Amino acid sequence: MKQSRTMSLVEAATNVVVGYVLAIATQLVVFPWFGIETGLAEHLTIGLAFVGVSLVRSFALRRLFEAIRIRGT
Repeated sequence: MKQSRTMSLVEAATNVVVGYVLAIATQLVVFPWFGIETGLAEHLTIGLAFVGVSLVRSFALRRLFEAIRIRGT
C-alpha cells in the first residue's frame, strides 16, 4: 500500500512536533549541566530554529524510502 504525500507530510509533522517537545524538555535539563542559563523563551526560540529543517528532512527521507519501496515492487 502506497503512502500519499499528504500522509507523509502528516507523519513528518507529527514526528517534528514530538521531537520539538522532547528537545525543549532535554534543553531544560541539559543546558544547566553545561552552565548555559536561558529562559523558556530562548529555549522555545532555539527549538523553533530547527523545526523547519527537521520537517523538511523527515518529509524528504519518508518520500525517498517510499520511492525505493515502490521501485522494489
